[in-house]
Amino acid sequence: MPAFTAPDGTRLAYHVVGDGEPLICLPGGPMRASAYLGDLGGLSKRRRLVLLDLRGTGDSEVPADPSTYRCDRQADDVEALRVRLGLERVDLLAHSAAGDLALLYAARHPRRVRTLTMVTARARVLGVDFTTEHRLEAAALRVDEPWFASAREAYGRVWDGTATDADFDAAVPFFYGR
Repeated sequence: MPAFTAPDGTRLAYHVVGDGEPLICLPGGPMRASAYLGDLGGLSKRRRLVLLDLRGTGDSEVPADPSTYRCDRQADDVEALRVRLGLERVDLLAHSAAGDLALLYAARHPRRVRTLTMVTARARVLGVDFTTEHRLEAAALRVDEPWFASAREAYGRVWDGTATDADFDAAVPFFYGR
């Protein structure tokens, strides 16, 4: 497994899947190991996916300073990965909570980003947040799915604070694409 050293000395791992032009992939979660991204639904047939294990996840080390888990501090990790890969400019894909990290990296290093792809990503760093009403409106778009009725009931319990573990499991389809 390839690795590099972040500016603060933390050893960070990444995994390479597929062939073609590199695409740096930042996992969401927040703070999930990159393994769940897999081959991104077959994208690895066209692109070399560089799946970064963020600090303290997957095969990456836990940092000595817990404050470096903040996404504004991890933007330096993405830059160190770009340098390690020897790329002048990067194509960057961010999933979910990694959207904030990708936006901060792009703002800090605009000339280093060729493309930025956000997949169900957040943008809290830009002051964009999703209200409960936004989330329920998006959930309603899935009304024709066979699992909708039971998942919607469970989702309601998640938002009113009475959810069980089974409710969280039942609501999971709302957090992923078709």
